[in-house]
Amino acid sequence: MDNALVQPMNEQFKKPLPDTDLYYFDTREAVENIEAGAYDKLPFCSKVLCENLVRRCPPEDLTAALEQHIYGKQDLDFPWYPARVVCHDILGQTAFVDLAGLRDAIAEQGGDPSKVNPIVPTQLIVDHSLAVEHAGFEENAFEKNRAIEERRNDDRFHFINWCQYAFDNVNVVPPGNGIMHQINLEKMSPVVQVAKGKDGYKVAFADTLVGTDSHTPMVDALGVISIGVGGLEAESVMLGNPSYMRLPDFVGVKLSGKLQEGITGTDLVLAMTEFLRDAGVVSTYIEFFGEGARNLTVGDRASISNMTPEYGATAAMFYIDEQTIDYLRLTGRSEAQIKLVEQYAKQTGLWADGMETAVYDRVLEFDLSAVVRNMAGPSRPHARVSTTDLVAKGIAHAPEDKLPEPKDGMMPDGAVIIAAITSCTNTSNPRNMVAAGLVARNANAKGLLRKPWVKTSLAPGSKTVKMYLEEAGLLSELQEIGFDVVGFACTTCNGMSGALDPDIEKEIIDNDLFTTAVLSGNRNFDGRIHPYAKQAFLASPPLVIAYAIAGNIRFDIEKDSLGQDQDGNEVYLKDIWFDDEEVDAIVAKAVKPEQFNAVYIPMFDEAKKDTGKALSPLYNWRDQTTYIRRPPYWEGKMAAMNKLTGMRPLAVLGDNITTDHLSPSNAILGDSAAGEYLDTMGLPSEDYNSYATHRGDHLTAQRATFANPKLLNEMVRDEQGEVIQGSLARVEPEGQVMRMWEAIETYMNREQPLIIIAGDGYGQGSSRDWAAKGVRLAGVEVVVAEDFERIHRQNLVGMGALPLQFEKGVTRNTLNIDGTEVFDVTGEVSAGGLMTLVINRTDGSKTEVPIICRLDTADEVKMYHAGGMLQRFAKEFIDGTLDIA
Repeated sequence: MDNALVQPMNEQFKKPLPDTDLYYFDTREAVENIEAGAYDKLPFCSKVLCENLVRRCPPEDLTAALEQHIYGKQDLDFPWYPARVVCHDILGQTAFVDLAGLRDAIAEQGGDPSKVNPIVPTQLIVDHSLAVEHAGFEENAFEKNRAIEERRNDDRFHFINWCQYAFDNVNVVPPGNGIMHQINLEKMSPVVQVAKGKDGYKVAFADTLVGTDSHTPMVDALGVISIGVGGLEAESVMLGNPSYMRLPDFVGVKLSGKLQEGITGTDLVLAMTEFLRDAGVVSTYIEFFGEGARNLTVGDRASISNMTPEYGATAAMFYIDEQTIDYLRLTGRSEAQIKLVEQYAKQTGLWADGMETAVYDRVLEFDLSAVVRNMAGPSRPHARVSTTDLVAKGIAHAPEDKLPEPKDGMMPDGAVIIAAITSCTNTSNPRNMVAAGLVARNANAKGLLRKPWVKTSLAPGSKTVKMYLEEAGLLSELQEIGFDVVGFACTTCNGMSGALDPDIEKEIIDNDLFTTAVLSGNRNFDGRIHPYAKQAFLASPPLVIAYAIAGNIRFDIEKDSLGQDQDGNEVYLKDIWFDDEEVDAIVAKAVKPEQFNAVYIPMFDEAKKDTGKALSPLYNWRDQTTYIRRPPYWEGKMAAMNKLTGMRPLAVLGDNITTDHLSPSNAILGDSAAGEYLDTMGLPSEDYNSYATHRGDHLTAQRATFANPKLLNEMVRDEQGEVIQGSLARVEPEGQVMRMWEAIETYMNREQPLIIIAGDGYGQGSSRDWAAKGVRLAGVEVVVAEDFERIHRQNLVGMGALPLQFEKGVTRNTLNIDGTEVFDVTGEVSAGGLMTLVINRTDGSKTEVPIICRLDTADEVKMYHAGGMLQRFAKEFIDGTLDIA
């Protein structure tokens, strides 16, 4: 793809990069023209963001923007121009559906739709569409799953293929090739970009990106600022607009010590996630440093950075150092590129040695040697539990417990029904995967077997994983115990765990069994992994294999016998666990640069194929589809302004509401609102697929709004006053309880404006637009919460919904909100300003509460007043004030 550099603004700082034919922008000089000695005190991210300003910011704004970094000011919005955009197919598809709809809207108003194109290089990786319908113990599972994926997603893949050719500057990685973040880490990120200016010279600059997934920060491990955003913000960046921000808080995390023997990178990540979540790092930029950080491989670093959204940060950076260089060489980057990375980093103070004088807003300390074998669960990735504490935490049985014995061949209560080695978080780390292979080998040698009710799978994020496991002779060991490769995609971690065996499903239902999943992923929110897995636990790949053998979450994995060997001896976890020296020896021998080149050179170096004919700039929307439909965002009420009066609550919610609660991504069941709609559209139940894959069709996706069966809407209570779990709402003023979708339809027919009241941590989890789109299409004008996760708050703004935040100490409970009220919001809409929430109660009384407007920048205020990002695009394009040609 063309990576032409927009003409730099501040040419006086352009200098030759020594020993190259390239130029770079001397940010040190620009900063120290303002204050001598300031550059060396800047955090790593500040240095990169300042370079972006020096290269791209208008000269008249440069000094004020740089002063934000130099003096730690947080009172001015400054622009950031990411170098590229990466998308997975779910949010990428919905983003391009929006752009295709934008083209239609512009054409209808007399504009030229062909001029709506990404300016910034955009890569779309199809990695979220494969479901594990065939498990890892089935023959040819990979081929069978891929065939189902192609059949189910024909409409989606047709549209994505059209996008590749109809839009300029778009590259598509087709399905079956891996997970976006792992491909980004292993190939797409050059760490240092080179691009041509309009005058023909070449400029080197730090790679930066946004991605439509909250785990995009995974390549922060390479020293690349990579931020997870919603599709709406990604669309804006694609079209060449800057992402505006205020200076964040920078948190330094000093790592000391080293991991104990037998402890995996996953154990470290789960401990780090708990530590950082407890430390309160939401929306901060974290930078890891110290001898502990210097000794961590990029594989371990990437796992930590991947989990950024789980501890709530925006970025989780590691400095560029020898480990970075070793990883670039291991993954087949060219020697010229490797040399450039080292040279540029040292010249610009981004090398680890040049970061020793960095000053942070606060510094935390973490001892790697204190990490033990860990899991996380039962429903939150930061709810860490040591495997030695399973009994004390009530997860495993106590020795004196008398658990009911299941009948022969039947599942126990607490059965592990899914054991999945999945997710780029873990499969990007060769040590994790080799360790899993060794545990499988050791278990096989002792005659241990997976339990027959456990659905096992191996879904690496890259084809290179299969290659080096084969090279090491370990893939056959994994296959023998049921962990053959079922796909190269984001599967179980994304709720695409596929259907259970019908007999197993029937047994769960008939006996009302408590069942669980254990996976090496990054998400285990309520209802995410599988509708019949009531809880889910995160664990390292080798520990997932142990649980497939145990088959029961009630099992004390450290103390209980996994079975007997051929001589009748009891076998315990310690008897099959891996040896670190053997892991390191195998990784050194079996993981090779040529494997990465064999995978990625054909994937990326082929020229864009010519279709042989000019495509229309307007998409020919298919009829009778439930996957891709022209969006409604420029029509009727969606294009109108919010009135902010007479709003009734759709839901009153507690803390930690995730985007999985707001818009689940897992399998669609037949008795759900979406399932019933798909039935009316003639789709066979076996092809209902997931909520995620249908997000290009708003008629299907709307029915996913609050469809999570684990939802707790505090407006819906039983006779004892306990909140009833389920996708339920109470329609007012009648007080009638009904399914959430029916309540939404009722309010839509009444044209009733709505509000959502919530607690702390609203919008945690994946960066899915539909968590905002669904509620906005339902008629929600305002969301009031104690706190918002960053990406979801931005998505609400992008959809024209107003996020408001209670002042500290004020909650739905202190205000006695029960859902019978009618709400108004008064006052000026301004960035961070105070407004008034007016609560009109049924007894005629009125309560007025100061409330914080969470439009955080002037640009967000402008977007909100336009009705949202998409409406703003169309208006500014037609008015000639938006240059996206």
